[in-house]
Amino acid sequence: MKVSIGVSAMLMQLCCMSAWAMPEKAEYDAALDLRDNWQYLTRDLVFPAQWVTNSHDFYYRKTVAGGFTFVRENVESGEQTQAFDQAKIATALTTAAGENIQPLQLPFDAFTYASDGLSISFYWHYEPWSCQLDGSSCEQQSYPGWPKGDDTVRDLRYQPDTSAISSPDGQWQAQVKEGQLELINAQGEVAYRSEDGSIEQFYDPESIQWAPDSGHFIILKVTPGTQRMVTRVLSSPADQLQPKVIEQLYPKPGDKVDIERPVLVDVATAKAVVIDNSLFASPYQLTGLHWREDSQSFAFTYTERGHQRARVIAVDATTALAQAVIDEQSNTFIYQWRGFLHEVKGQGDELIWLSERDGWAHLYLYDGKSGQLKNQITKGNWPVREVARIDDEKRQIWFAASGMNLNEDPYFVHYYRINFDGSDLTEITQTKANHQVSFSDDLAFFVDVYSRVDLPNVAELRRSSDGKLMRKLAQPDISLLTAAGFKAPESFVAKGRDGKTDIWGLIVKPKDFDPSKTYPVIENIYAGPHDSFVPKSFWPFGYHSGGDKVIGMQSMADLGFILVQIDGMGTANRSKAFHDVAWKNLGDSGFPDRILWHQAAAKQFPWYDISKGVGIYGASAGGQSTLGALVFHPEFYSVGVAFNGCYDNRMDKMSWNEQWMGYPVDQSYIDASGMEHADQLQGDLLLIVGEQDSNVDPASSMQVVDKLIHADKDFDLLVVPGGEHSVGRSSGPIRYVQRRQMQFFVEHLSGQNTPSWNANSKQ
Repeated sequence: MKVSIGVSAMLMQLCCMSAWAMPEKAEYDAALDLRDNWQYLTRDLVFPAQWVTNSHDFYYRKTVAGGFTFVRENVESGEQTQAFDQAKIATALTTAAGENIQPLQLPFDAFTYASDGLSISFYWHYEPWSCQLDGSSCEQQSYPGWPKGDDTVRDLRYQPDTSAISSPDGQWQAQVKEGQLELINAQGEVAYRSEDGSIEQFYDPESIQWAPDSGHFIILKVTPGTQRMVTRVLSSPADQLQPKVIEQLYPKPGDKVDIERPVLVDVATAKAVVIDNSLFASPYQLTGLHWREDSQSFAFTYTERGHQRARVIAVDATTALAQAVIDEQSNTFIYQWRGFLHEVKGQGDELIWLSERDGWAHLYLYDGKSGQLKNQITKGNWPVREVARIDDEKRQIWFAASGMNLNEDPYFVHYYRINFDGSDLTEITQTKANHQVSFSDDLAFFVDVYSRVDLPNVAELRRSSDGKLMRKLAQPDISLLTAAGFKAPESFVAKGRDGKTDIWGLIVKPKDFDPSKTYPVIENIYAGPHDSFVPKSFWPFGYHSGGDKVIGMQSMADLGFILVQIDGMGTANRSKAFHDVAWKNLGDSGFPDRILWHQAAAKQFPWYDISKGVGIYGASAGGQSTLGALVFHPEFYSVGVAFNGCYDNRMDKMSWNEQWMGYPVDQSYIDASGMEHADQLQGDLLLIVGEQDSNVDPASSMQVVDKLIHADKDFDLLVVPGGEHSVGRSSGPIRYVQRRQMQFFVEHLSGQNTPSWNANSKQ
């Protein structure tokens, strides 16, 4: 039973739907061509800047005819030059990668200069690359040492090839040789050699760290976790007829993780002490292992398995005794990926720590010796989003936050300055928009790039001391884009499940929108708790700020739909309570809020037709939510296209799923599983899966298929040979997959029984 509407509205809907024309090939082609036709129609849109180390030079990417150029600019002179010779880099990349790379369409958005100024480094297809600026070569870089799966389990098939690590004074070396830890003196003699190194408890040579005064060093001793391997079959390799077998280290929820314990070696006595682990006995991870500048202690952050406890542990170098300087606990989760710790002046006497203990993400100042809280630095019903810079001498913090300004989108990021004692809170970004700020190393200047979905990027150079505008970097021009038919998405706000909380979303209309007609509604869903996802910045085509979602939604809308995107409860960047909805409850996906949002839109807009159910599509966690919509809420959602979903959180990677679903694996995992409840499927479902998905085990999709077959449920399945996690979105046969998605919604949500255009039919 779908959502009911009034009789008069139903009659109007039936009338209008009867005139709904099925798209022809030309209309599909136009929708699929939209990104290519529109993406180079903007001029002088500047993207967030980066600063050259210890200088007043900064560089940024901006749009030009045919693509992008990278510009380098000096604060004082205002002189603009090419950041590098893009033609040389394009030629070298073409040679190295075997792909035709154009100078104005380089495959990266950001880069960093090498310290010698002779090369740049960047990421391409999630892999690190380096190119010589003279164009002589480009090379894909390998990750040194131990490849790690999910950063929690080392792959023991690989043995690290590392050299001895010299002490700062050059008099000593530490190394792991034949599995044993060794301390070597200046004469090359072994002053200490362990006897307990083994494959069951090995020393990690990459973790060796010398104290600044060369009196001690530390190393991690590791008890390895579960070496779970995911095996995939590459059915159609490019270089041979027969299939290949691919193996990948892939820890899953509940598997054993590597257990790490620091070992302290005293050079003077040539003795090693394994640090007592009473304060970190059940680790998910030990992170940030480092020496304090005075060499009197070292410290690290301990995240307990289950993500409900985090501690900052300090270890005295003389006594080898560990102390919990900060002990953070939560009844739900502590968001490890958003954790923040700063040691003032590197000494450990004072610590700045981020916590959500009062219901919002805020900063706190601790006495690093006693562990006593000195004061809360930031406070209010708004979250700190990022700590940009800290000036220990002036005792000031430069940070980003959202939701502080009333009568403004609570997701808009602004930047502020505050003193360590919580005084003199000063906003440095005034415009009502979403800001991205980058500071020079000396904090004298910053570049502010701000925009909204309806405001093209504005880039300004400002002085940090008083916020004075030095100059605008460019004047954005979207006239060609507007002439081509671009219209910005529209914001819509409705109350959530509690009747109080505002739920924010966007509405995308067809290019030929007619308010006198009615349109079926499709929701683009991504409900991962790790962030919020409704775009807040302008760029509608590229990777930044969810831009691909906007152009993809416009393409779909142009076939006769209303496309929407919503951030329901359970996503990040609001209050702790808003976020906590996801705790052990990923099956929720914010649907109670989303459904109310749709109903409010339908009540306000006569053209917003949800009478035959709402369509829904998403990838990864969005794929999980898409299946969940048809399984758990079939009275509201009627058609779904799910890409590469993690349909059962026990099948997906450990790090993401245990963060939200907890440890140990319990009934909540089963309750949230779309796979376990697949026999409840109603409506029309298309599953799309990349055969070589290295992010989400593709077996998760096939287990859903198995359940559906045994439940005698009809569904559609598209398996893309060789396809990765992003197949159909930013990799693989994008055009084909997108066309199949479009046709699925046209055929199942339009209210027509006549099949739409088929590629196999004659035209």
